[in-house]
Amino acid sequence: MPMEGLEVTACERCPDLCESRSRIVNGVGPADADLVFVGEAPGANEDEQGEPFVGRSGTVLDDALRDVGLARADVRITNCVRCRPPENRDPTNAELDNCREYLETELRRLDPELVVTLGKVPSEHLLDRSVAVTSEAGEVFDARVGDATYRLLVCVHPAATLYDRSQEETFTDAIEAAAELAGVGDADGGQSRLGDY
Repeated sequence: MPMEGLEVTACERCPDLCESRSRIVNGVGPADADLVFVGEAPGANEDEQGEPFVGRSGTVLDDALRDVGLARADVRITNCVRCRPPENRDPTNAELDNCREYLETELRRLDPELVVTLGKVPSEHLLDRSVAVTSEAGEVFDARVGDATYRLLVCVHPAATLYDRSQEETFTDAIEAAAELAGVGDADGGQSRLGDY
């Protein structure tokens, strides 16, 4: 597998994505992060800068993290698919499957307290079922990813708040719950509440 540590260094599994990407966009953040955010795939800004969630939705995420006492550098942020799909379309099931081994390896090495899925695609991919993101946001589930089980909290995608202001509270409530459950930031003084679930 062309992966060194937490970074994919080379991959040719998806011809369309190899054509549309300018680089592989790996996750960022500490290798021992308790809180991991998983999006679907890089967009244009991410492809250009080589980092997940750096566009407008990244600003929304950064602001929400700051409001619960966290900085981007305190958490791990990654994607289900590491290369930009053409025209920013959703990744196909085949592309998600091709990249899953990398995500499984990343999560296994991180062993986080909590995984937060940002939007429908990563939520459905990791829970392996249909997800009504708006109504399930903030809920915690057990997710089997590879040979391990993680606590997973569903969250709306930060971009949803840019297009639908009614999603702002749903998003920020989920981020607050995530910080509290993982025992990070100012949410509850640093004590994980995952044992309560």
